[in-house]
Amino acid sequence: MIQRTVTIVPEDGLHARPASRFVETANEYDSEVTVAPVDGDPVNAASMLAVTGLNAPSGEDVVITADGPDEEAALEALEAVLTTPE
Repeated sequence: MIQRTVTIVPEDGLHARPASRFVETANEYDSEVTVAPVDGDPVNAASMLAVTGLNAPSGEDVVITADGPDEEAALEALEAVLTTPE
C-alpha cells in the first residue's frame, strides 16, 4: 500500500469534469484506491458519488491511497489528473 498527498489544481476542484476523469482513471486499475481530505475519512476513488461528495475545492490537499498490483501506476495517473489545470 502506498499513499501520496496531492494539491488539487483544476479550477472546479474535485467536481464535474475533473471528478469524472478522476473516477474513470481509478476504475482503469486493479488496485483498491481511496481519496480523502488530509484530516478526513477516505472514500472509494472509483465512486463518482463518493468523490464529488468530498466537496474538495481547488487548492485543497487530498491523500490518495492505492493498494494492489498496479498501485504505483494508479497513483501516478491519479496525481496527473489532479495536478493538470482544467
